[in-house]
Amino acid sequence: MQQIRCVLISILFLAASCKKDNYYKDSGTHDPHFKGSTMDYLDATPFYFDSVAAVVRLAGMEEVFKSDTLTFFAPTDISILRLIKDLNNNLYAQGYDTVKVLSDVPSAIWQNYLEMYMFHGANQLKDYPQIDYSLIAIYPGQGYLSWNGTPMNIGVIYNDDNGVKYVGYRQLTLAYIPDPARPRDNWNMVHVASSNIITNNGVVHTLDINHLFFGFDQNRFAADMKAVMQSGG
Repeated sequence: MQQIRCVLISILFLAASCKKDNYYKDSGTHDPHFKGSTMDYLDATPFYFDSVAAVVRLAGMEEVFKSDTLTFFAPTDISILRLIKDLNNNLYAQGYDTVKVLSDVPSAIWQNYLEMYMFHGANQLKDYPQIDYSLIAIYPGQGYLSWNGTPMNIGVIYNDDNGVKYVGYRQLTLAYIPDPARPRDNWNMVHVASSNIITNNGVVHTLDINHLFFGFDQNRFAADMKAVMQSGG
C-alpha cells in the first residue's frame, strides 16, 4: 500500500495535477471541523494530499500528526511533484540516479523539509497579526520558528474592498526567511488557499497550488540529495 502511494511520479498523475490547478483556485467555503486527527484529514483528502501523507509517513512523523498539537501549513501534492521533477532534471544533468519513488529520498531529508511547515500549538487565522507587503515596517506579520527551528514569517493580508483599505477578505501567508541575519530580505512567500480546518489535534491551512516546490528551495533539496548519494547513503 505504501509503495503504491509512493509511485505517483508519473505522466498520468501530472496530467491530473493540471485539473487540480483549475479547481483549487476557488477554494470556496468549507466546514472547518474535521472529526479526526490531522493525519486522518490528510488521508481523507487524497486528491490534494496523497503524496503529502506518504511523505509524513516516510519522514517518520505519522504519530506526531495523529497526536501532537500542531498547526500545519499543508502544501499540496503538486508542490511535491514539481520538486521531484526539478530534482530529477538536476540529478540527470549531473549523472546521478534519479528518484523513481518518494521512498528513494532518505527519511531525514523528508523530515527536515516537512518540519518547515509545522508549528507547535493550534493557531487559526484570527491568531496571526496583519501583514502588508507594501508596508512591512508598519504591518510586518510576525516571525515564528517552525517545528525544526526554521525562521518563518506568518501574517494575514487585509485586502481592500471597493477602494476601502483593509476591509476586504483576509488571507493568511507563510514566508520562508532564508537568512536569519537579514530577517526581512528575500522572503519566499506563499498564500494560503484554504484556512482553519480544525482537527482533533490541531489546525490545517492549505497552501496555494502556486507554491512551486516543497521545502521552498529546490536547489538546497537537490544538494542534500547529492550529498547523500556521494556518501553512499
